[in-house]
Amino acid sequence: MPSPKRASVLEAYAGKSIYPNHGQRVVNGIRLTQSASDIFLGWMAGKLGRHFYVRQLKDVKVGILVDLLGPGVMAQYAEICGWALARAHARSGSPAQISGYLGKSDSFDKAIAAFAIAYADQSERDHAVLKKAVRAGRVDVVMDPG
Repeated sequence: MPSPKRASVLEAYAGKSIYPNHGQRVVNGIRLTQSASDIFLGWMAGKLGRHFYVRQLKDVKVGILVDLLGPGVMAQYAEICGWALARAHARSGSPAQISGYLGKSDSFDKAIAAFAIAYADQSERDHAVLKKAVRAGRVDVVMDPG
């Protein structure tokens, strides 16, 4: 029986990963996009040949209660998150090559903005379906105490 290793969804388009372990592929991607990654971040292969990445389960970092933010502060928070995401993506490639590829047109900017809005709308629809399933008792919810 072949071992159940899960390839990247991009592999069909970008070619086989340079990493022999898919957990290693994920870990290297995380390290590229985070300025400071989890010190326990690593990878392994299980007894059945499945690939895993491992990380610290709960790092007790402070989080923001976005449900309590007003529209102005939420917009500022979204901008900060956008800058952090842009920085992470800039670290994962050559900024000059990416800039050259994108050119001077605002087509990419508009496409990303449209995608972000569509993604947010889909997330809201998915969340509404989840809440309905919870209320109907089709999905169990366990609240994290802390």
